[in-house]
Amino acid sequence: MSNETYRAFDPWRPSPVKEISRKQIVESHYFNVDHVTFESNQIGSFERYFIHENNGETVAVIAVTDDGMIPLVEQYRIANHRWTLEIPAGHANNPSERPADVAKRKLAEEAGFDAAKLAQFTRFLNTPGYSTQHTSLFYATGLTPATRQEIGPETPRSDVRMVSIEDAYQMVVNGTIVDAKSVIAILRLYSGSLDHVND
Repeated sequence: MSNETYRAFDPWRPSPVKEISRKQIVESHYFNVDHVTFESNQIGSFERYFIHENNGETVAVIAVTDDGMIPLVEQYRIANHRWTLEIPAGHANNPSERPADVAKRKLAEEAGFDAAKLAQFTRFLNTPGYSTQHTSLFYATGLTPATRQEIGPETPRSDVRMVSIEDAYQMVVNGTIVDAKSVIAILRLYSGSLDHVND
């Protein structure tokens, strides 16, 4: 065993680069894109492009019925030209909509369920190399049927598949489920680390 010691990890220690300028070059409903110039002691000036979300962060919810089934939504993702299986997710409609309210709304709209219990269990950075996007994950139980809605032009009426926890885990392992938020949520659920979240 090594006797070497390491400094404690500090995510907020001083930056190794200095921001020189920032200009917004794209504005859209969900996100904006900034063109940013930095200065580095090692290489001098360099440029990067960053995406940042509007109306707060992404919210997703993994829900489990009383008989242990998870609703997964079939989505067509046009950027990747493929269908995915995902837990319900989305963004706030306006800056005042709270993450828990977004989770409730998306669970009803996309999966067709209301939840008696809903709690946030983690938050993660999606693509920290070029985006400020965070996703908050919620765990929902005590499900009852709700009215679904059309979720967008890419998938006007998506199907919902009810999948057991074991089958969802196997779909992550075999690469059927590749959406990051869904992978993280399913692995956390399968590990048993959410057992007491809604107690």
